[in-house]
Amino acid sequence: MSYLLALDQGTTSSRALIIDQRGHVAGIAQKEFAQHFPSSGWVEHDADEIWSSQISVANEALAKAGLAPDEIAAIGITNQRETTILWEKKTSKPIGRAIVWQDRRTTDLCEQLKKEGKESLFMEKTGLRLDPYFSGTKIRWLLEHIPGARKMAENGDLAFGTVDSWLIWKLTGGKVHATDATNASRTLLYNIHTLAWDEELLRILEIPKAILPTVRSSSEIYGETAQRIFSHPIPIGGIAGDQQAALFGQACFNAGMAKGTYGTGCFILMNTGTKAVASKKKLLTTIALQMRGETHYALEGSVFNAGTAIQWLRDNLGLIKKSSEIDALAGTVPDTGGVYFVPAFTGLGAPHWDPYARGTILGISRGTSAAHIARAVLESIAYQAADVLHAMEQDAGLSLSELRVDGGIVASDLTMQFQADLMQIPVLRPKNRELTALGSAFLAGLAAGVWKSPQEIAATWEVEKKFNPHLDESKRRKMIEKWNRAIECAMGWEG
Repeated sequence: MSYLLALDQGTTSSRALIIDQRGHVAGIAQKEFAQHFPSSGWVEHDADEIWSSQISVANEALAKAGLAPDEIAAIGITNQRETTILWEKKTSKPIGRAIVWQDRRTTDLCEQLKKEGKESLFMEKTGLRLDPYFSGTKIRWLLEHIPGARKMAENGDLAFGTVDSWLIWKLTGGKVHATDATNASRTLLYNIHTLAWDEELLRILEIPKAILPTVRSSSEIYGETAQRIFSHPIPIGGIAGDQQAALFGQACFNAGMAKGTYGTGCFILMNTGTKAVASKKKLLTTIALQMRGETHYALEGSVFNAGTAIQWLRDNLGLIKKSSEIDALAGTVPDTGGVYFVPAFTGLGAPHWDPYARGTILGISRGTSAAHIARAVLESIAYQAADVLHAMEQDAGLSLSELRVDGGIVASDLTMQFQADLMQIPVLRPKNRELTALGSAFLAGLAAGVWKSPQEIAATWEVEKKFNPHLDESKRRKMIEKWNRAIECAMGWEG
């Protein structure tokens, strides 16, 4: 039996999983780390804490599986994307906190670039919109606001990385500064057609090319862990941003297949094959995978706040003590009682793209209870995903036949059933819920020879529960109309 170590570095926690060649989890460990909110709309992480928590859970997962490092065939890395880290090459010390993908501090810069007519250029080359979400403007902000950073960057003394690059750097003892095409495609700096860092975009954002990592494929041996990290060097063989890793883990290998990951945010990806489909519905065109000389693309829609809405209900309102309690509370009422909740805490992502939107609750009456609000929170997650899926169908010119789902929120039967009802298609929840980690393990295993082909991997995918739609069509349409009105109320609040 061969084993892979999957490092799943997320927005609120670091996780590590031991995956065997049947796709089963043999060991798992998880550790939360601090979130920092120094100003309105700002979200930061401590990069050193990301590293320490990640290596800690890696060793814990090995211990739980009863395995030694020399029994691991390869390491796969999947990560929160767009989160931006700058560190000194000589010392491997970050020069400031990591700016998280949710952070909105570069909104003004994005608006300035839009006014200068630059957005169409960025969209054409990168498939992305000019939004604070992506790494490029975050790098520019760090270079401008951290004393001495720009000079260090121009002298070649700084390294930039998304979280995958940071982990590879630390794992290899500073020997490898690399990323993969999926993560590079989320920076606003990588041309997804020429498959290279784009000189023109670098000039516009005033970012020295010397700080950028080498871009590699998503499945190859990048290097080995330094001797001091584990007691035995382990090859690092797979990298993919978390959403692309989940697409691969869901075995969505064919054009037209789609998956939804419901976590901190909600991320929908549709495989479009080797063709980069330009979106007319404000979706993103991104690299789904680069492997064995082929580049596959995807349409993506990103919902910024999904699980965060449940956390808000728990931590800020105190309506539940644990996130897992929300289904039981919401299930005590048959519907929301006319309440609609838009969780635009940090603006709205696809297909609206409004950084000035803010959260709102509408339709409250004297009869509104905590259960109605809880149900509205869960339904808001499905509504946001449905907005993305409908836009995706229109862009791709096809109707989805099913949606494969993963992430912590898919444990909520109420949410998944409502998703099926809104989309009028079956929603498939797989037996293995660890699709993001599994995707990175699959990529590493292919590089290490554990699996020979994606088809061999697809055979391991199994359905745990299928949610079939049963909502009356006229009722569905009325609910969507009211949701659209709620979205309109939330948009432009801070503008």
